[in-house]
Amino acid sequence: MSILVTGGCGFIGSNFIRKWLNEYDEKVINLDNLTYAGSSSNLLSHQLNSNYSFIKGNIGDSSLVTTLLNKFKPRAIINFAAESHVDRSIETPDIFIENNVLSSFKLIECAKIYWQTRSQRHQSEFRFINISTDEVFGSLSSEAPAFTENHCYQPNSPYSASKASFDHIVRSYYHTYGFPAITCNCSNNYGPYQHKEKLIPKIILNALSHKPIPIYGDGQQIRDWLYVADHCDALCTVLKKGSVGETYNIGGSNEETNLAITHEICDILAQLRPLKKSPLSKKITRYHDLITHVEDRAGHDTRYAIDAGKISTQLGWFAQESLSSGLAKTISWYLDNSKKLL
Repeated sequence: MSILVTGGCGFIGSNFIRKWLNEYDEKVINLDNLTYAGSSSNLLSHQLNSNYSFIKGNIGDSSLVTTLLNKFKPRAIINFAAESHVDRSIETPDIFIENNVLSSFKLIECAKIYWQTRSQRHQSEFRFINISTDEVFGSLSSEAPAFTENHCYQPNSPYSASKASFDHIVRSYYHTYGFPAITCNCSNNYGPYQHKEKLIPKIILNALSHKPIPIYGDGQQIRDWLYVADHCDALCTVLKKGSVGETYNIGGSNEETNLAITHEICDILAQLRPLKKSPLSKKITRYHDLITHVEDRAGHDTRYAIDAGKISTQLGWFAQESLSSGLAKTISWYLDNSKKLL
């Protein structure tokens, strides 16, 4: 038995594979194109693991995907492969449409054809897990209830629009072909191995380098923060217990403004690695002084919030990390690895 993980050298994918190899005696085939956001070094500790196989390639390469499916005969595909940075989607939306819609479509079409050739028992056991985002639901006011799985899609960036597009394709494959797909919409992930372009790593690494910490606008944008290990645990639960054709919201129940989370990180850094004299200015006496407000991002959503009641009630999954405990673990990891990241 085996599972196929796409985009497994990225942030969430590599955390998922490490968890899987540490907890399950089942082969993992990792298909990753090693774009800027993915690195094989993220799984260096498992490169000699007999249960781990890495193949460099694009999910849009139908010939390659078909070959891998027929060779390894996975019982599940967990699709992490995606362009995911909103800023980049504003600058180069074509790349997001190409990868998140067209290439992802080719992947699910290959998966459907593979599934149709399997025995009835194997068809009933097969799962396609689509990793999506809460950003497909659009923006919430401060008083509005959190997103549920029934919330209408209102994507506001090229990134979220591309993810919403593939979510609809996945839904259509279940309803048209009976293809056993499940979509998971997660909130903002953070934790070890995240790319430095994302908010939390950028705050930490800029602070350690005594560089300005850029905050869009007034910094009052609210996000629900989900520690990556909790997300990976939720995905294992969905793979094991989830019902085909369903969607599950996965959130950390940790809403916080971007500005507040920046100050919290600065407070933790001040305890773990007190600020030395900054070369920028004599006025920089604490990490908080590095916070710099910059022009807000175009179409910046005000608030995301996830109601994870469905996955908790139906599948028994609950996030384990509070924002404080998750941030402490995350910052400690970046401090331990700062020399190679800076």
